[in-house]
Amino acid sequence: MKTKSKALEAIREFNRVMDWEQFHTAENLAKSISIEAAELLECFQWDNNYDLEATAEELADVYSYVLMMADELDVDLEEITLKKLEKNKAKYPVEEFKGSSAKYNQLKKK
Repeated sequence: MKTKSKALEAIREFNRVMDWEQFHTAENLAKSISIEAAELLECFQWDNNYDLEATAEELADVYSYVLMMADELDVDLEEITLKKLEKNKAKYPVEEFKGSSAKYNQLKKK
């Protein structure tokens, strides 16, 4: 089941008009997500005094590529996110990990 959103429909139309679908393989989209995520991180490179407009634009770029990759893979973002959350709940039981930033294999048992 594909993700349905106004944003994705607009992105699909823009890419169709530009004839850019040909470049949107899963591999290229994964690369683009990483590149845009790095640009988002750059907004915070030296301090926490970020420009909200520039940061929001980079966040939109990341989100756009995530939407396109989900579309390319024919997965529903909400469905896969909820499924992954259930796995994380099992991996990180609240009674052991609440308030801890430790990874599941690094927590020191009490």
